Amino acid sequence: MFYILHFYLGGHLFFFNYYQSRVLAKLVKHFGWTWVGAIRTNDDYGNDGMATFTETAQQLGICLEYSVSFFRTDSSDKINKIIDIIKASTSKVIVAFLQIMDMHVLINAMSHDNLTRYQWVGSEAWIIDFQTAEIDTHHILDGAIGVSIPKAHVSGMREFILDVKPLSSSNHKLFTEFWETLFNCKFKQSNSLSEQQRECTGHEDMTEVKNSFTDMSFMPMLNNVYKGVYAVAHALHSILGCNETCNYNAQHGVQKHTYGPVSQSKVRASKHVQQR
Repeated sequence: MFYILHFYLGGHLFFFNYYQSRVLAKLVKHFGWTWVGAIRTNDDYGNDGMATFTETAQQLGICLEYSVSFFRTDSSDKINKIIDIIKASTSKVIVAFLQIMDMHVLINAMSHDNLTRYQWVGSEAWIIDFQTAEIDTHHILDGAIGVSIPKAHVSGMREFILDVKPLSSSNHKLFTEFWETLFNCKFKQSNSLSEQQRECTGHEDMTEVKNSFTDMSFMPMLNNVYKGVYAVAHALHSILGCNETCNYNAQHGVQKHTYGPVSQSKVRASKHVQQR
């Protein structure tokens, strides 16, 4: 079972990981865990997130016994070396800034040695993923805690997602692949249609599909994108509708720009998003 703490971090669309990393460090400090291990995905998400966590942790007097990274496509030897580091460590708290698929790889590797009874502190990528909990049949992650984006509902989002027009879009290659994968069928014009495969009719019911595409549990993240797009759109609309001109004051060969209308448009866009 995972324990998820709902901190209001959702308002910071692009800087969420920065604030999340700091919150995770303060969460570790809150429980008095000052000797921990750290594992991260070897990409921008994991490296940047762990860098901020490490900096904040040091400021709070938290020491890292080890800090290792890997990617899901790494060799089994590299994954096994990480397992050996965990087994040889004395710390019982593991901070994991991992993508979902990388956590699945790690769980599978740890299950071979039945490495349980560790206290996991996780980033939102895997801590809120129900599939991660389902595949953890060895209860490696029992008691894991982390943060998530607050629950949200975007009115009309589900209806929009499910409102796909198959017949009018079936000539597009990308849509054809999407539809065939979604319903495990093949359109008649597909060269790879075999006798064993069901033929796509174009009238398949999207509402009966249950997968990551139709899963609305990701609504909090969609809500952040939704607000971000609206903020940018309204700011651009205000800029394009402004007849004022910007002031250019050249001083010592350097142009000094004053963007009054832009600043005001940002304020109006921000107010609009907050009202929504």
